[in-house]
Amino acid sequence: MRTIRCYIDAPLSPGAVVALPEEATAHLVRVLRLAPGDVVNLFNGDGHDYPAELVSAARRGAEARVVSAVALANESPLRITLAQGIARGEKMDLVLQKATELGVAAFAPVSTERTEVRLDAERAGKRLAHWQGVVQAACGQSGRARLPALAEPCTLAAYAAAEDASVRLALDPDGELDLRSLALPPGATVALLVGPEGGLSERDLATARAAGFRGLRLGPRILRTETAGLAAIAALQALHGDLAL
Repeated sequence: MRTIRCYIDAPLSPGAVVALPEEATAHLVRVLRLAPGDVVNLFNGDGHDYPAELVSAARRGAEARVVSAVALANESPLRITLAQGIARGEKMDLVLQKATELGVAAFAPVSTERTEVRLDAERAGKRLAHWQGVVQAACGQSGRARLPALAEPCTLAAYAAAEDASVRLALDPDGELDLRSLALPPGATVALLVGPEGGLSERDLATARAAGFRGLRLGPRILRTETAGLAAIAALQALHGDLAL
């Protein structure tokens, strides 16, 4: 039977009664038709699931009482930060959703020379809130109990200067590395830079290389931005993380 999970942005502990968010209430009550006495799993990103029993389930609002706390241990041993060139609309949502399912530890949305999406402060705040919702929903679906960190959008130069991962890779069809030759030391942290729809420009690559990034090629075909990063993450997780081969 499918486990119903719901993200709650609040401290959780056994015995606590919490009000469920409006969107979660709509899904649980109107769509799934849950009633008082039914059980859902709540999570807030602290590494635990909190089985909880609905104590009220009205369309105008629902509450649940936390029954217990269950520690989960399904985070990948390979910590990957995906620095994604900001893509348009649903492409960015898809990348965030699927990369969360694949176990990425952090996201850094970056603006590159060929990024078509331009965000002022107000739009950036709204997009960040939307992206956080995408990540939270993906954690709920995939069973993760820790939310990947999601940085505020910034320029590639600012991101590259601040990144301190021990292994820094930029997807580049002409890169000097391939996945078979890539050796990761024990405990390595990986930063993976992926360009937007138009790819990384020569200037972008020069900026990344100056910050210690090395070019990684995936193969003879050119992959779209919403495909390239996910393919690389899946391969890295299979070779060095926890995806079963």
